[in-house]
Amino acid sequence: MASGAESGRAIVIEPVLKHAAARGGPARSVADTRSPDARLAEAVGLAGAIDLNVVQAGLVTLNSIRPATYLGTGKVDEIAGLTKSLSASVVVMDCPISPVQQRNLEKAWNAKVIDRTGLILEIFGKRARTREGSLQVEHAHLNYQKSRLVRSWTHLERQRGGFGFLGGPGESQLEMDRRLIEERIARIDVELDKVKRTRKLHRDSRKRVPYPIVALVGYTNAGKSTLFNRMTAASVLSADMLFATLDPTLRALDLPLGNRIILSDTVGFISDLPTMLVAAFRATLEEVIEADIILHVRDMSHEDAGAQSHDVEKVLGELGIEAADRRLIEVWNKIDRLDPEGRERVLNLAERQPVGHRPVAVSALSGEGLDRLIPAIEARLGESRLTLNLSLDPADGAGLSWLYRHSEVLSKGMSDDGRLAVTVRADPEQAARVKAKFGG
Repeated sequence: MASGAESGRAIVIEPVLKHAAARGGPARSVADTRSPDARLAEAVGLAGAIDLNVVQAGLVTLNSIRPATYLGTGKVDEIAGLTKSLSASVVVMDCPISPVQQRNLEKAWNAKVIDRTGLILEIFGKRARTREGSLQVEHAHLNYQKSRLVRSWTHLERQRGGFGFLGGPGESQLEMDRRLIEERIARIDVELDKVKRTRKLHRDSRKRVPYPIVALVGYTNAGKSTLFNRMTAASVLSADMLFATLDPTLRALDLPLGNRIILSDTVGFISDLPTMLVAAFRATLEEVIEADIILHVRDMSHEDAGAQSHDVEKVLGELGIEAADRRLIEVWNKIDRLDPEGRERVLNLAERQPVGHRPVAVSALSGEGLDRLIPAIEARLGESRLTLNLSLDPADGAGLSWLYRHSEVLSKGMSDDGRLAVTVRADPEQAARVKAKFGG
């Protein structure tokens, strides 16, 4: 799909089932707390993220899902007229649709039809900047495309095979396409395995350097990149745009008490994030799995903040990170957008939470609240790291150098007995190495 104005004129449709019972089967798995209007607004934002010109957007109510066209005949005809009159070349269905439904709707509307999964894949393809990101997106896209190979065009008719004119019917174009896709997926799997090994080497090398990893996670557009930039003075793309960041970014950050951390900005999550994308981005998301601290950034100015938080927790759960994990710190962002009453309500709600799970309210845009967030990070890091008091020979420069490389040196000075007193902090694994080498 082309970028800019050439992406095309689009109609966005948000199907809404009348009866809750009808939500079974192939219907979308959106949390009931989200209003249809909010889901439609998000879908319009997703379409805008790939530069589609949304000329019409609306809710379509239906009693049940039709196996052939998802929508009823009347609605299909109505949207066909709308597509023609508005010269729309793309129709976005904000729900999962089957390959057969997609093919039938494209014939009826004479336009390209994209469902929610296809739309998110298009955005990820547009946002990928690194070789790794491109591979992950292509892997997910090919798995999605493989399921969309249906007999819809004449070139999928059976082709003649064999040598010269003597051969019988060969493989169909459909089978050939599927085989080519599977071969490409197999090649990407090999390349992604290399990426995985490289990432593991990088993580292992970071473990040898005693800098804890602090990962930012959250719903897309929650303000993770803005917070990342505010804390590190970096220049990561931060925009009021869904999935502005895709490839992970890491920066070193020195905290006031002398701690140095590695801050990691990761891809944003979204409701109904395709399972194939979670699987494809597993290598990237392992940065989150391996993190010492996980900052769950929430947009508290959004009307669906609760539902968005549920979606993030669901994806984290798939990665084996439960809501009660002590590494998690909730960061309630965008308090600058709240009116005085809303702001007071959010701050009071945060104060009423248990001390060990108390959120930190901030404004990544203005920097308000960072004076509370950074101490919270340092305090949580201190819980998982051991402090050791060591006594070294003042002439043991090599030993002191080793401590700086493999632990966090908090203080050093001469003791009354003429030896060098050094206080260090390290995770349990590194602390065991320090004890084995120096005692303490």
